[in-house]
Amino acid sequence: MIRRRYSLIGLLLKSLPLLTVFLFGSVVSSSLFVSGAMSEVQADQGYPYEGMVVVKTEKSFKALADDLKASIKENKMGLVTRASASAGAANAGITIPGNMVVGVYRNDFARRMLTASVPAGIEAPIRFYLTESGDGTSVLTYRKPTAVFAPYNSADLDAMAKELDDIFEAIAKRATE
Repeated sequence: MIRRRYSLIGLLLKSLPLLTVFLFGSVVSSSLFVSGAMSEVQADQGYPYEGMVVVKTEKSFKALADDLKASIKENKMGLVTRASASAGAANAGITIPGNMVVGVYRNDFARRMLTASVPAGIEAPIRFYLTESGDGTSVLTYRKPTAVFAPYNSADLDAMAKELDDIFEAIAKRATE
């Protein structure tokens, strides 16, 4: 009987690492699931940055994307980057609501920015975010350049960002009207 108890304890001790991995894995998996669920909930709570501009439109996602591209050109800025989760999903045979990030900038602003602050270079290009709503309308979101560059505490950068605020507002207005 004593031998049996010790052999049971020995078996439990030998199994402890495996049990620990199993339990730890379950806890981690559960916490990842919970944190993932929380992220989705938090994403619907608004935007985390000051200076965020959100413009709801009656336009379809495609119309907004086309009008944004035209407006960027009309305002003499460059469409520098474009990334679309919905286009990537479509390439994989999956349909999700329209979603695109468009980076906008211009070389003369880039040079001025870097003269004022090399670390601020990580902020360029400044982005517009297009999203498709469930009812077929779309939303254009961007962060004002003054808000983007404010943390760098540079008078030259602040002056440039004010100019960019006017340009980005004009781009958004034209794209969403």
